[in-house]
Amino acid sequence: MGLLLLMILLAVAQIILRNFLGAGIIWADILVRILVLWVGLVGAMAAGRKGDHIKIDLISKYLKTKLSRIVTAITDFFTAVVCLIVLFYSIKFIRFEYIDGILAFGRIPVWFCQAIIPFTFLVMSLRYFVRTIQNLQAYFNQKA
Repeated sequence: MGLLLLMILLAVAQIILRNFLGAGIIWADILVRILVLWVGLVGAMAAGRKGDHIKIDLISKYLKTKLSRIVTAITDFFTAVVCLIVLFYSIKFIRFEYIDGILAFGRIPVWFCQAIIPFTFLVMSLRYFVRTIQNLQAYFNQKA
């Protein structure tokens, strides 16, 4: 919530400063872009934690509860694998950014600001692997 508020305040301040004073905060645009990334990825982690993420649920809602568990376990496993693939490539991306040594603003390097990407996908992949195991346990422990 704090990141979102900061992002909105900076964007509004930039608009006001540019339109009325003819100048803005030099680093604000870059920071707003970084905050958009952080707000989006923190939101994705939160949605994944609560199970409020976007999903296409055409099959499992028409199945019996036991069969629905196995379908959910399969989709959770697939999601975890996709998150691991994104994690792998995001680590490569961050490594390239580290090698480039570009600064975002001040003395803060770009790679540091983008480090939320692999962290998010690590957390999400672990959550979905745990969910897969939980759904499989529920499947095997549940009576038809």
